[in-house]
Amino acid sequence: MNKTCWIGTRKGLIKLKQDADNHWQLSAPQFVGDPVTQILPDTGNGTMYVALNLGHFGPKLHRSSDQGLTWQECSSPSFPKQSDNPDEGQSVELIWTIEKGAGDDLWTGTVPAGLFRSRDKGDSWEFIDSLSSLPASSEWFGGGFDEPGIHSICIDPRDGDCLTVAISCGGAWRSTDGGISWQEKANGMRAEYVPPEQAFDHNIQDPHRVIACPADPDRMWSQHHNGIFKYDESDGLWVEIKNVVPSAFGFALAVHPKEKDTAWFVPAVKDECRIPVDNKLVVLRTRDGGKSFDILSEGLPQEHSYDLIYRHCLDIAADGDTLMMGSTSGNLWVSENGGDHWNCLSNNLADIYCVKFGHD
Repeated sequence: MNKTCWIGTRKGLIKLKQDADNHWQLSAPQFVGDPVTQILPDTGNGTMYVALNLGHFGPKLHRSSDQGLTWQECSSPSFPKQSDNPDEGQSVELIWTIEKGAGDDLWTGTVPAGLFRSRDKGDSWEFIDSLSSLPASSEWFGGGFDEPGIHSICIDPRDGDCLTVAISCGGAWRSTDGGISWQEKANGMRAEYVPPEQAFDHNIQDPHRVIACPADPDRMWSQHHNGIFKYDESDGLWVEIKNVVPSAFGFALAVHPKEKDTAWFVPAVKDECRIPVDNKLVVLRTRDGGKSFDILSEGLPQEHSYDLIYRHCLDIAADGDTLMMGSTSGNLWVSENGGDHWNCLSNNLADIYCVKFGHD
């Protein structure tokens, strides 16, 4: 079956469709000129969502019931008012992630770090205060943003009330009762950007991205600020993968939909620099749970590359072979053989913020 992928850019939303000859065709942009910060392509009930960041007008959420042919604005998550003064209290600055829950449920994470749940397809949102009011939240701080933010929500397909969220910088947290209560899930993560005696503190960890294997949700992977980590529920511990070449720093992560030991990462030079190592863009792939990595470069620029791959800009289709990757330089690549070879589909898009396959 031909595939569909959605590309969110700084200047609009683009639909990418595979035709009968297996060629990828880019559509005309939608939401032209608007930054698209997140996409939920298909919730299983014929509805998809797009989050926009309209600057002075704030974040907005749009919903489509016809696979993106037409759009209607729906409710956007917002923090409860603390007083009648509109200048007091927090405001949502960015909708950073949207995930499908059970039934019509949606979950979204924001900057500042807020978790929200909708039970009516986005018509209204409930602020999950139980997470933000944890005593540990006083230690959370911003990474790339001034405020901490929630960028990853892993919902267990076996139980819609079981979810794990990852916070930059605030570690990882799990609820097994739909957000009523929380337990820390950062045990084993290590931060090298703090004094050694604080390196394993749960509340200051910066997991750039966390994804659970769809076929085995008890296995999670994380691209952390200073390393690659994997988690197995049987141990309850994140294990750092050591000696990763050319770099253990990065943002993007993709996990094979059926093979828990197979995952992809995009290494970079960390902190202020944030470019590919030696200006050579490569993708790392492990097929054995991090014991070894393939360095995949065929079809990717191997000189003069300044492409940074944001945390939501690498995605894998349901077939486990097709990967799509977009960069801050507006370059878009596809691999249809697990990353062994990449084809460039465009060199001149706006900065790419998110890449999401629709269901095949």
